[in-house]
Amino acid sequence: MEEGLLAIAVLVIIGFIFLIILFTYFIPVGLWIKAIFSGVKVRIFKDLVGMRLRNVPPPAIVHSKITASKAGVEVDIAKLEAHYLAGGSVQKVVHALISADRANIPLTFERATAIDLAGRDVLEAVKVSVNPKVINTPMVAAVAKDGIQVKATSRITVRANIERLVGGAGEETILARVGEGIVTSIGSSDTHKLVLENPDRISRLVLEKGLDSGTAYEILSIDIADIDVGENIGAKLQADQAAADMKIAQAKAEGRRAMAVASEQEYRARVEEMRARVVEAEAEVPKAISQAFREGRLGVMDYYNMRNVMADTDMRESISKGGEGEQRPKTE
Repeated sequence: MEEGLLAIAVLVIIGFIFLIILFTYFIPVGLWIKAIFSGVKVRIFKDLVGMRLRNVPPPAIVHSKITASKAGVEVDIAKLEAHYLAGGSVQKVVHALISADRANIPLTFERATAIDLAGRDVLEAVKVSVNPKVINTPMVAAVAKDGIQVKATSRITVRANIERLVGGAGEETILARVGEGIVTSIGSSDTHKLVLENPDRISRLVLEKGLDSGTAYEILSIDIADIDVGENIGAKLQADQAAADMKIAQAKAEGRRAMAVASEQEYRARVEEMRARVVEAEAEVPKAISQAFREGRLGVMDYYNMRNVMADTDMRESISKGGEGEQRPKTE
């Protein structure tokens, strides 16, 4: 009997401890007392217990509310809880609102939460709006009109534009636009010497283009940090063009030579063909003479007369070839 009563007492004690732990978990009395002494009105059941049931940590919301209240920034607990449930950072939003209020920057709670939910660091944005940021551009190379390459680096001083942080372009767009502006400015210069003498001319031309439109930043200044002379691109291009023209001329000459060789070979082939035809025709002469003898159209005397004429002709040709260039002896 005593053992049963002891077991029941133990179970009651365990249950009581469990109820105390459960009660203190759902009703953080210490947090509620801290809010009361901080001058923040927090309801136990509707706010604290409701946060537990909605799976929202009460310390994160209540501490942020206390921080904002002490800094003189009024925010609603329900809006803080809604922002937490949406996946935002409540602490960053509250600190950003406090920093903006101290710097007299118009920033509403809705704008701050929108910036935070857009994936941007709202606190860092407020800091950049108060304290401008310097962005260093990489080396940009461009060619002036005289063909000389000019290399330049610059420092861009920007300030965050709170109104354009949602949907505005980031630093990459600023760098790309400034690089394009530097290339255009150098390329429009008549000589590279003008760029070296007046590097601030590049800054003025780039700033006049309004490169910060549609971005999350406002460009305050563009300063040329370093400028140097690169290669003579114009001379290099001319040399490459001359080499290409020479190759083209060589190819055309080779084509003409090949055509001349082909024409000569064709001429020689025709000459050989004509010689072959002559030899073939000469071979037919004895056959024709024999045929004429057999048919009685050519007599023996006619044949001898023809041979005498041919011999006389050969002799005359032989004499004429042997006497070319010889002078006749003078007769006294």
